[in-house]
Amino acid sequence: MISAKGFLASKNKCITLLGMSGVGKTHLAKLIGGEGDWFHFSGDYRIGTTHLNEEIISNISNKMRSNSSLKALLDNDSISVNSQVTFDNLEPISAFLGKVGNPEEGGLPFNEFVRRQHLFLEAEKKAMYEVPEFIEKSQAKGFGHFINDAGGSLCELDDPKLFKLLSDNTLIIYIKTSKENERALVERAKENPKPMYYSPIFFETSLREYLAENNLEYAAQINPDSFVGWVFPKLIEDRLVKYSGLADKYGCTIKSDDLHNCDSSNDVLSLISSALN
Repeated sequence: MISAKGFLASKNKCITLLGMSGVGKTHLAKLIGGEGDWFHFSGDYRIGTTHLNEEIISNISNKMRSNSSLKALLDNDSISVNSQVTFDNLEPISAFLGKVGNPEEGGLPFNEFVRRQHLFLEAEKKAMYEVPEFIEKSQAKGFGHFINDAGGSLCELDDPKLFKLLSDNTLIIYIKTSKENERALVERAKENPKPMYYSPIFFETSLREYLAENNLEYAAQINPDSFVGWVFPKLIEDRLVKYSGLADKYGCTIKSDDLHNCDSSNDVLSLISSALN
């Protein structure tokens, strides 16, 4: 792994950000990217605009077809559907992922939920395998440095070859949450439950546990929001172990509290340098 001195002296810094969504990855990217010399690669943006774009549009179209008037307009090409994924708006991806549970409460049937989870996993892997290619493209365009703003589910990919590829081409930086930050994330999940990606083993184990605790027989009886709020603290606990393992093997760790005290690009680079020391 690169030394602190080598990192600061490098004319082509390349980093991958690792950590829960909401912990400060995009904040870091904006702080050091504000000077215009950093190329910001968003894994979720790439997933939504390329690797899952057709599935996302198909999902929206199918929902619209439940309305007879909209179905007629779609069928005769009077209207068309597009997905407006941006760095700051990833809602089309969330809408596609959905939540498992009772369809009458907005949930997805078990098999459809699992299918979409698998599609997202494959899309995220494709996006991450493209990082070296985008590093080359960014440098060809005149960018000196590169940020891979990866999704919170990067730790779930279970692909040593991919992690080796990322560590060979970028410095993997794990942004570690504080206990207070973890509590805030849990409260946010309870107040505004959002679709998530779960590793298959974690999901199946958690689903069985939730059904047993609530005396339910099958997934279609689940309230989608209740399950997300219930499972999120368990997801954090599971992912924190995976994040730490990846950081220990492939990169370094900075604390979210220290990151939020940074006001400039130099502050962030100094924080990373300290972690490398």
